[in-house]
Amino acid sequence: MIPFGRSGSKPPALSDDERRIRDAAASHVDTLAGLIGSRHAGRPSSIEAAAAYVERQWREMRVEVIRETYPTEQGPAVNLIVEHPGTSRADEIVILGAHYDTVPETPGADDNASAVAGLLEASRLLTPRRFKRTIRFITFANEEPPHFYTDTMGSQVHARRCREQGEHVAAMVCLEMIGYFDPTPGSQRYPVQLPRLAMKMLRSAGDFLSVVGNPRSTGVLYTFRRGFKRATRLPLIAVPLPEAIHDIRLSDHGPFWDEGFKALMVTDTSFYRNPHYHQGSDTPDTLDYDRLTQSIVGIAGGVGALAGRA
Repeated sequence: MIPFGRSGSKPPALSDDERRIRDAAASHVDTLAGLIGSRHAGRPSSIEAAAAYVERQWREMRVEVIRETYPTEQGPAVNLIVEHPGTSRADEIVILGAHYDTVPETPGADDNASAVAGLLEASRLLTPRRFKRTIRFITFANEEPPHFYTDTMGSQVHARRCREQGEHVAAMVCLEMIGYFDPTPGSQRYPVQLPRLAMKMLRSAGDFLSVVGNPRSTGVLYTFRRGFKRATRLPLIAVPLPEAIHDIRLSDHGPFWDEGFKALMVTDTSFYRNPHYHQGSDTPDTLDYDRLTQSIVGIAGGVGALAGRA
Protein backbone atom coordinates (compact mmCIF):
# COMPACT_ATOMS: atom_id res chain seq x y z
CA MET A 1 0.00 0.00 0.00
CA ILE A 2 1.51 3.28 -1.07
CA PRO A 3 1.83 5.97 0.21
CA PHE A 4 2.13 5.81 3.99
CA GLY A 5 3.06 8.66 6.28
CA ARG A 6 2.23 12.31 6.56
CA SER A 7 -1.19 13.55 5.44
CA GLY A 8 -2.55 16.98 4.71
CA SER A 9 -0.16 17.83 1.85
CA LYS A 10 -0.75 20.77 -0.48
CA PRO A 11 -1.69 19.92 -4.08
CA PRO A 12 1.16 20.22 -6.59
CA ALA A 13 1.26 23.51 -8.50
CA LEU A 14 -0.35 23.32 -11.94
CA SER A 15 1.41 24.05 -15.21
CA ASP A 16 -0.21 26.14 -17.94
CA ASP A 17 -1.34 22.98 -19.75
CA GLU A 18 -2.77 21.58 -16.52
CA ARG A 19 -4.70 24.78 -15.87
CA ARG A 20 -6.36 24.30 -19.27
CA ILE A 21 -7.29 20.76 -18.23
CA ARG A 22 -8.67 22.11 -14.94
CA ASP A 23 -10.83 24.67 -16.71
CA ALA A 24 -12.18 22.06 -19.14
CA ALA A 25 -12.88 19.55 -16.35
CA ALA A 26 -14.68 22.20 -14.30
CA SER A 27 -16.80 23.07 -17.34
CA HIS A 28 -17.75 19.40 -17.84
CA VAL A 29 -18.78 19.04 -14.20
CA ASP A 30 -20.73 22.32 -14.26
CA THR A 31 -22.65 21.19 -17.34
CA LEU A 32 -23.41 17.66 -16.16
CA ALA A 33 -24.11 18.32 -12.47
CA GLY A 34 -25.04 21.99 -12.55
CA LEU A 35 -26.95 22.57 -15.79
CA ILE A 36 -28.32 19.04 -16.46
CA GLY A 37 -28.44 17.84 -12.86
CA SER A 38 -29.71 14.46 -11.73
CA ARG A 39 -29.32 11.94 -14.58
CA HIS A 40 -31.44 8.80 -14.39
CA ALA A 41 -34.15 6.83 -16.20
CA GLY A 42 -36.87 8.69 -14.33
CA ARG A 43 -35.69 11.84 -16.10
CA PRO A 44 -35.02 10.55 -19.63
CA SER A 45 -34.37 14.05 -20.95
CA SER A 46 -31.46 14.39 -18.51
CA ILE A 47 -29.90 11.09 -19.58
CA GLU A 48 -30.26 12.07 -23.23
CA ALA A 49 -28.75 15.49 -22.52
CA ALA A 50 -25.76 13.97 -20.70
CA ALA A 51 -25.11 11.47 -23.51
CA ALA A 52 -25.43 14.22 -26.11
CA TYR A 53 -22.97 16.38 -24.21
CA VAL A 54 -20.36 13.61 -24.00
CA GLU A 55 -20.83 12.76 -27.67
CA ARG A 56 -20.46 16.39 -28.68
CA GLN A 57 -17.24 16.76 -26.66
CA TRP A 58 -15.72 13.74 -28.38
CA ARG A 59 -16.84 14.83 -31.85
CA GLU A 60 -15.13 18.18 -31.24
CA MET A 61 -11.93 16.14 -30.70
CA ARG A 62 -12.54 14.71 -34.22
CA VAL A 63 -12.92 11.12 -33.06
CA GLU A 64 -15.62 8.66 -34.08
CA VAL A 65 -18.24 7.90 -31.42
CA ILE A 66 -19.92 4.48 -31.37
CA ARG A 67 -23.32 4.13 -29.72
CA GLU A 68 -23.79 0.74 -28.02
CA THR A 69 -27.55 0.67 -27.51
CA TYR A 70 -29.43 -1.98 -25.57
CA PRO A 71 -33.05 -2.34 -24.33
CA THR A 72 -34.36 -1.67 -20.82
CA GLU A 73 -37.88 -1.44 -19.39
CA GLN A 74 -37.56 2.34 -19.42
CA GLY A 75 -36.48 2.38 -23.07
CA PRO A 76 -33.17 2.16 -24.93
CA ALA A 77 -29.98 2.82 -22.97
CA VAL A 78 -26.67 3.72 -24.57
CA ASN A 79 -22.99 3.28 -23.82
CA LEU A 80 -20.84 5.75 -25.76
CA ILE A 81 -17.54 4.36 -27.08
CA VAL A 82 -14.43 5.82 -28.69
CA GLU A 83 -11.63 3.53 -29.86
CA HIS A 84 -8.02 4.62 -30.32
CA PRO A 85 -6.43 1.84 -32.40
CA GLY A 86 -3.17 0.32 -31.29
CA THR A 87 -0.20 -0.45 -33.49
CA SER A 88 1.67 -3.73 -32.98
CA ARG A 89 -0.84 -5.26 -30.52
CA ALA A 90 -4.09 -3.71 -31.69
CA ASP A 91 -6.13 -6.81 -30.81
CA GLU A 92 -5.32 -6.24 -27.12
CA ILE A 93 -7.65 -3.69 -25.55
CA VAL A 94 -7.28 -1.38 -22.56
CA ILE A 95 -10.66 0.00 -21.48
CA LEU A 96 -11.07 3.28 -19.60
CA GLY A 97 -14.67 3.71 -18.44
CA ALA A 98 -16.95 5.80 -16.24
CA HIS A 99 -20.73 5.89 -15.73
CA TYR A 100 -22.68 9.05 -16.52
CA ASP A 101 -25.92 8.37 -14.62
CA THR A 102 -26.81 9.31 -11.03
CA VAL A 103 -29.28 8.30 -8.36
CA PRO A 104 -32.41 10.54 -8.34
CA GLU A 105 -31.50 12.36 -5.12
CA THR A 106 -28.30 14.03 -6.35
CA PRO A 107 -26.86 16.23 -9.11
CA GLY A 108 -23.85 13.91 -8.98
CA ALA A 109 -20.85 16.24 -9.22
CA ASP A 110 -18.41 13.75 -7.74
CA ASP A 111 -20.62 10.73 -8.48
CA ASN A 112 -19.94 10.65 -11.32
CA ALA A 113 -19.49 13.87 -13.30
CA SER A 114 -15.93 14.12 -11.96
CA ALA A 115 -15.10 10.77 -13.55
CA VAL A 116 -16.80 11.62 -16.86
CA ALA A 117 -14.78 14.84 -16.92
CA GLY A 118 -11.67 12.80 -16.16
CA LEU A 119 -12.48 10.37 -18.96
CA LEU A 120 -13.02 13.13 -21.50
CA GLU A 121 -9.82 14.97 -20.63
CA ALA A 122 -7.75 11.77 -20.37
CA SER A 123 -8.95 10.83 -23.86
CA ARG A 124 -7.95 14.29 -25.05
CA LEU A 125 -4.44 13.70 -23.70
CA LEU A 126 -4.11 10.13 -25.01
CA THR A 127 -5.67 10.11 -28.48
CA PRO A 128 -2.95 12.22 -30.17
CA ARG A 129 -0.34 9.62 -29.09
CA ARG A 130 0.38 6.18 -30.47
CA PHE A 131 0.21 3.03 -28.32
CA LYS A 132 0.84 -0.65 -28.95
CA ARG A 133 -2.57 -1.66 -27.57
CA THR A 134 -5.96 -0.28 -28.51
CA ILE A 135 -7.50 2.06 -25.92
CA ARG A 136 -11.29 1.96 -25.67
CA PHE A 137 -12.95 4.89 -23.87
CA ILE A 138 -16.50 4.22 -22.65
CA THR A 139 -19.14 6.21 -20.80
CA PHE A 140 -21.51 3.63 -19.30
CA ALA A 141 -25.24 3.96 -18.78
CA ASN A 142 -27.15 2.67 -15.76
CA GLU A 143 -24.51 2.01 -13.12
CA GLU A 144 -26.74 3.19 -10.29
CA PRO A 145 -29.72 1.32 -8.73
CA PRO A 146 -32.10 -0.14 -9.80
CA HIS A 147 -29.79 -1.27 -12.62
CA PHE A 148 -26.72 -2.02 -10.49
CA TYR A 149 -25.50 -5.58 -11.18
CA THR A 150 -28.49 -6.41 -13.36
CA ASP A 151 -28.75 -7.18 -17.07
CA THR A 152 -29.42 -3.48 -17.76
CA MET A 153 -26.21 -2.18 -16.17
CA GLY A 154 -24.20 -0.67 -19.01
CA SER A 155 -20.84 -2.07 -17.96
CA GLN A 156 -22.33 -5.53 -17.49
CA VAL A 157 -23.76 -5.41 -21.00
CA HIS A 158 -20.39 -4.42 -22.43
CA ALA A 159 -18.30 -6.85 -20.37
CA ARG A 160 -20.50 -9.76 -21.48
CA ARG A 161 -20.27 -8.70 -25.11
CA CYS A 162 -16.48 -8.57 -24.81
CA ARG A 163 -16.46 -12.13 -23.50
CA GLU A 164 -18.99 -13.41 -26.04
CA GLN A 165 -17.05 -11.86 -28.92
CA GLY A 166 -13.77 -13.31 -27.65
CA GLU A 167 -12.11 -9.91 -27.28
CA HIS A 168 -8.73 -9.71 -25.59
CA VAL A 169 -9.31 -7.15 -22.83
CA ALA A 170 -5.84 -6.72 -21.35
CA ALA A 171 -7.08 -4.36 -18.63
CA MET A 172 -10.15 -2.37 -17.66
CA VAL A 173 -9.80 0.85 -15.63
CA CYS A 174 -12.97 2.19 -14.02
CA LEU A 175 -13.18 5.80 -12.84
CA GLU A 176 -15.53 6.13 -9.87
CA MET A 177 -15.67 9.51 -8.10
CA ILE A 178 -12.26 11.21 -8.53
CA GLY A 179 -12.89 14.85 -7.56
CA TYR A 180 -13.43 15.12 -3.80
CA PHE A 181 -10.43 15.70 -1.53
CA ASP A 182 -10.13 16.80 2.09
CA PRO A 183 -6.61 17.43 3.46
CA THR A 184 -7.90 17.65 7.05
CA PRO A 185 -6.31 14.96 9.27
CA GLY A 186 -8.99 12.44 10.24
CA SER A 187 -11.13 13.05 7.15
CA GLN A 188 -10.30 9.67 5.61
CA ARG A 189 -11.87 6.35 6.61
CA TYR A 190 -11.19 2.81 5.37
CA PRO A 191 -13.06 -0.51 5.15
CA VAL A 192 -13.16 -2.19 8.56
CA GLN A 193 -11.98 -5.44 6.95
CA LEU A 194 -8.49 -4.01 6.38
CA PRO A 195 -5.86 -5.20 8.88
CA ARG A 196 -5.62 -2.87 11.87
CA LEU A 197 -1.87 -2.42 11.42
CA ALA A 198 -2.35 -1.36 7.80
CA MET A 199 -4.97 1.22 8.77
CA LYS A 200 -2.59 2.73 11.32
CA MET A 201 0.02 3.17 8.59
CA LEU A 202 -2.30 4.69 5.96
CA ARG A 203 -2.90 8.39 5.44
CA SER A 204 -5.45 9.93 7.79
CA ALA A 205 -6.38 12.77 5.41
CA GLY A 206 -8.30 12.42 2.17
CA ASP A 207 -5.65 14.13 0.05
CA PHE A 208 -4.87 11.18 -2.23
CA LEU A 209 -6.36 9.10 -5.03
CA SER A 210 -6.74 5.33 -4.72
CA VAL A 211 -6.58 2.48 -7.22
CA VAL A 212 -7.75 -0.97 -6.18
CA GLY A 213 -7.78 -4.32 -7.93
CA ASN A 214 -8.55 -7.92 -7.05
CA PRO A 215 -5.61 -10.34 -6.69
CA ARG A 216 -5.92 -11.44 -10.33
CA SER A 217 -5.39 -7.81 -11.37
CA THR A 218 -2.24 -7.17 -9.31
CA GLY A 219 0.07 -6.98 -12.31
CA VAL A 220 -1.98 -4.39 -14.18
CA LEU A 221 -2.48 -2.45 -10.94
CA TYR A 222 1.24 -1.92 -10.48
CA THR A 223 1.76 -1.13 -14.16
CA PHE A 224 -0.94 1.53 -13.83
CA ARG A 225 0.70 2.82 -10.66
CA ARG A 226 4.08 3.21 -12.35
CA GLY A 227 2.55 5.24 -15.16
CA PHE A 228 0.53 7.37 -12.76
CA LYS A 229 3.55 8.17 -10.59
CA ARG A 230 5.64 9.17 -13.61
CA ALA A 231 2.96 11.66 -14.66
CA THR A 232 2.08 13.42 -11.39
CA ARG A 233 3.13 13.95 -7.79
CA LEU A 234 -0.41 13.54 -6.45
CA PRO A 235 -0.33 10.85 -3.72
CA LEU A 236 -1.71 7.48 -4.79
CA ILE A 237 -2.63 4.40 -2.78
CA ALA A 238 -2.41 1.29 -4.97
CA VAL A 239 -3.49 -1.98 -3.40
CA PRO A 240 -4.86 -5.38 -4.45
CA LEU A 241 -7.63 -6.57 -2.14
CA PRO A 242 -9.80 -9.69 -1.95
CA GLU A 243 -13.30 -9.39 -3.38
CA ALA A 244 -14.60 -10.52 0.01
CA ILE A 245 -14.30 -6.82 0.89
CA HIS A 246 -17.62 -6.10 -0.78
CA ASP A 247 -17.19 -2.33 -1.09
CA ILE A 248 -14.35 -2.68 -3.61
CA ARG A 249 -16.86 -4.16 -6.10
CA LEU A 250 -19.19 -1.15 -6.10
CA SER A 251 -18.69 0.16 -9.63
CA ASP A 252 -18.28 -0.68 -13.31
CA HIS A 253 -15.12 -2.78 -12.91
CA GLY A 254 -17.06 -5.51 -11.05
CA PRO A 255 -18.79 -6.95 -14.15
CA PHE A 256 -15.38 -7.25 -15.83
CA TRP A 257 -14.09 -9.24 -12.83
CA ASP A 258 -17.17 -11.45 -13.18
CA GLU A 259 -16.29 -12.14 -16.82
CA GLY A 260 -12.73 -13.06 -15.89
CA PHE A 261 -10.99 -9.86 -17.01
CA LYS A 262 -8.36 -7.91 -15.10
CA ALA A 263 -9.84 -4.63 -13.90
CA LEU A 264 -9.12 -1.71 -11.57
CA MET A 265 -11.17 0.98 -9.84
CA VAL A 266 -9.68 4.46 -9.52
CA THR A 267 -11.49 6.46 -6.85
CA ASP A 268 -11.33 9.18 -4.22
CA THR A 269 -12.80 6.43 -1.96
CA SER A 270 -16.41 7.61 -2.26
CA PHE A 271 -18.37 7.43 1.02
CA TYR A 272 -15.20 6.69 2.97
CA ARG A 273 -14.36 10.36 2.44
CA ASN A 274 -17.10 12.32 0.71
CA PRO A 275 -20.01 13.30 3.03
CA HIS A 276 -22.06 14.35 -0.03
CA TYR A 277 -22.25 10.83 -1.49
CA HIS A 278 -25.75 10.28 -2.99
CA GLN A 279 -26.93 13.55 -1.44
CA GLY A 280 -28.39 16.70 -2.91
CA SER A 281 -25.24 18.45 -1.71
CA ASP A 282 -22.98 16.63 -4.24
CA THR A 283 -22.58 19.86 -6.19
CA PRO A 284 -19.78 21.23 -8.40
CA ASP A 285 -18.55 23.68 -5.76
CA THR A 286 -17.56 20.82 -3.40
CA LEU A 287 -14.83 19.46 -5.70
CA ASP A 288 -11.09 20.19 -5.64
CA TYR A 289 -10.32 20.96 -9.28
CA ASP A 290 -6.56 21.28 -8.84
CA ARG A 291 -6.33 17.77 -7.42
CA LEU A 292 -8.88 16.52 -9.95
CA THR A 293 -6.57 17.83 -12.67
CA GLN A 294 -3.57 16.03 -11.19
CA SER A 295 -5.73 12.90 -11.02
CA ILE A 296 -6.55 13.19 -14.73
CA VAL A 297 -2.89 13.63 -15.67
CA GLY A 298 -1.97 10.60 -13.55
CA ILE A 299 -4.81 8.49 -14.96
CA ALA A 300 -3.66 9.29 -18.51
CA GLY A 301 -0.16 8.23 -17.49
CA GLY A 302 -1.43 5.00 -15.96
CA VAL A 303 -3.57 4.06 -18.96
CA GLY A 304 -0.72 4.95 -21.30
CA ALA A 305 1.56 2.58 -19.37
CA LEU A 306 -1.02 -0.21 -19.72
CA ALA A 307 -1.37 0.45 -23.45
CA GLY A 308 2.39 0.71 -24.05
CA ARG A 309 3.89 3.63 -25.95
CA ALA A 310 4.57 2.73 -29.58
